[in-house]
Amino acid sequence: MKVAMINGGVFGSTGKIMLGIADSLEKFGNQVFCAAPITVTNKDREPQREYYKIGTFFSRRINVLLSRMSGASNCYAQCSTKKLLKNLIAFQPDVLHLHNLHGDYINLPLLFKYIKKYNVPVVWTLHDCWAFTGHCPHFTIEKCEKWKEHCFKCPQYRKYPKSLFDNSKKMFRLKKKWFTGVKNLTIVTPSQWLADLVKQSFLKDYPIKVIHNGIDLTVFKPTPSDFRKKYGISENKSILLGVAFGWGVRKGLDVFIELAHRLDKEKFQIVLVGTDNNVDKQLPQEIISIHRTQNQAELAEIYSAADLFVNPTREENYPTVNMEAIACGTPVVTFRTGGSPEILTERTGSVTGYNDIDALQKEIERICETKPFSKEDCITWAKEFDENVRFKEYLELYKTVLCL
Repeated sequence: MKVAMINGGVFGSTGKIMLGIADSLEKFGNQVFCAAPITVTNKDREPQREYYKIGTFFSRRINVLLSRMSGASNCYAQCSTKKLLKNLIAFQPDVLHLHNLHGDYINLPLLFKYIKKYNVPVVWTLHDCWAFTGHCPHFTIEKCEKWKEHCFKCPQYRKYPKSLFDNSKKMFRLKKKWFTGVKNLTIVTPSQWLADLVKQSFLKDYPIKVIHNGIDLTVFKPTPSDFRKKYGISENKSILLGVAFGWGVRKGLDVFIELAHRLDKEKFQIVLVGTDNNVDKQLPQEIISIHRTQNQAELAEIYSAADLFVNPTREENYPTVNMEAIACGTPVVTFRTGGSPEILTERTGSVTGYNDIDALQKEIERICETKPFSKEDCITWAKEFDENVRFKEYLELYKTVLCL
């Protein structure tokens, strides 16, 4: 079987998912073609496997600029998309697996014209809500439901993907035109929460399957370290850990700042991973800030050292960090946001009301005092997160769509 995959990058959670599926497919004797643009995160480093580079770093910057000035997202990149399609036509995939298509690296009218012309069976994994809105990838904070009928007067048009003016009404109409009418397309969502939203969108007529994200359990497991000693954290303090890429309101940075002021400094130590110099300027002195880890093994050490993983995310699909923490034996407390609660059980963590900081504080204090969750229960439940099981689910799905 020949499988072609397209994603907005080769690093980050979606990049790891695409390349992980590719490696798994090849182990079973299948041929794989992976394509992604050159981005800020990968222009100076290469992943462990080769991939087809869509355009150049400079051409993508031009596409982003044109999109920002016109409000017409993903309508440029014609030359690089035509070159990509020539390679796809030569490869002749049995299945085309799409991931994130936003980011102005590909011309969507040309891509879907190719899909409809050649009747290529498509699996499309949605990692956010962008595919069925006129602009935004998330709308939970704004409490916007215009996408159910027709987007207009977007309150987030100046946010990613940034635009100088609101073109959400036209883009909603164009997306609906491009994305509907594909004969053999199956939508995959990592969470039931997102699947339920898709069923209310203009994509509702397509088959929808939930395949949860997975993690590498050979890396994320209880890992001893000298983390407490390294950072001078007393054994009497409970370590509250937060991990994110792109800290801000969406990821709950302000919540951690508020918790640092509220919680007893003699009993709790907040540690944030994935920060940067700009984030550091906002943090109170008592929060330990770690910009990045050297590798995933070091991250596993930090997860393992923590007493509780705190995820006050306000917009989320199916956060990998929850799984990683639990796999390292650390329970999780999170807001009732998106698919975040779906990862937990009553024996591995707790869920508070959406954006309820008071409830979150009380739950943190209760968990750290009474210790209702055991490391053993977390490790046992983490077996459900095995990425190899998820990859096999995709392989079975490919076989299914080929029979449609």
